[in-house]
Amino acid sequence: MKKTGLILLSLVLVVAILITTSTSYAQNAFEKSMRKLGRGIVNTTTGWMEVPKQIYVESTDKNIAVGLTYGTAKGVGMGLVRTGAGIIDTVTFPFPINDYSPLLEPEFVFEKK
Repeated sequence: MKKTGLILLSLVLVVAILITTSTSYAQNAFEKSMRKLGRGIVNTTTGWMEVPKQIYVESTDKNIAVGLTYGTAKGVGMGLVRTGAGIIDTVTFPFPINDYSPLLEPEFVFEKK
């Protein structure tokens, strides 16, 4: 009888500890890896949107001629970089490389820095 009570008390203590602990490392890693996968898919499919973004940014910062020339070239380059980063994130999402941090800032194409 004493043995059953001791086992029951131990079980209650273990459950109480598990309930009161914060998010476990495994759950946190899973959430970060899913964010990395989502970021990878989004950046892979929206990398081309860097072209109109950079045209707009350069046009507002300088003038329309700079936006249409330099902005287009910059957008094509950034689009390739963002698409490549998206592919890398998508392929490596299960691995905690750099603690699942984004490869680019801003994390998504239309976020502000």
